[in-house]
Amino acid sequence: MREIRRLDPREDLQAVVQFYETTQDYWLTAEGKPPGRQKAAAFFTDGPPGCNPAEACHLGLFLDGGLAGLAELSFGFPEPGDAYPGLMLLAPPTRGAGHGQALLAKVEQLARKAGSPSLYLAVLDANPRGRAFWERAGFTDTGLSRRDNSHGLNHMVRRMVKPLQV
Repeated sequence: MREIRRLDPREDLQAVVQFYETTQDYWLTAEGKPPGRQKAAAFFTDGPPGCNPAEACHLGLFLDGGLAGLAELSFGFPEPGDAYPGLMLLAPPTRGAGHGQALLAKVEQLARKAGSPSLYLAVLDANPRGRAFWERAGFTDTGLSRRDNSHGLNHMVRRMVKPLQV
């Protein structure tokens, strides 16, 4: 059974910690090291510049009662009305089974409900499967990119956008 619901930092932190342990492949690619409890706690407080983490949506995808995916959706980046999924991640065994599409549909529903005209996100060139997922979902490259060396990995990060019918 699949359920998508909001996550609470007090009630769901331990589930996020355990989920991050199962998604080390992503964290090793993105940051060069496995995540810990502090990284999992930051899921509930991190966000793009100028966004209020208290207004963000933190979603969990549960399969048969266990956390199998998560998504964070912030509002107000890059422009005040826009929505920005800062992280959307599935556990390796659940990838490629349509669960990402279901989680993204919920993210889009929340963005539309908030009146956001577009969804923006950033994708690492080092994550071609992630980029392919976003392209299949209707996101296009904005032409904006930057080098990110914040974790010593010299990533190329590309901004993508998907207009929403509000």
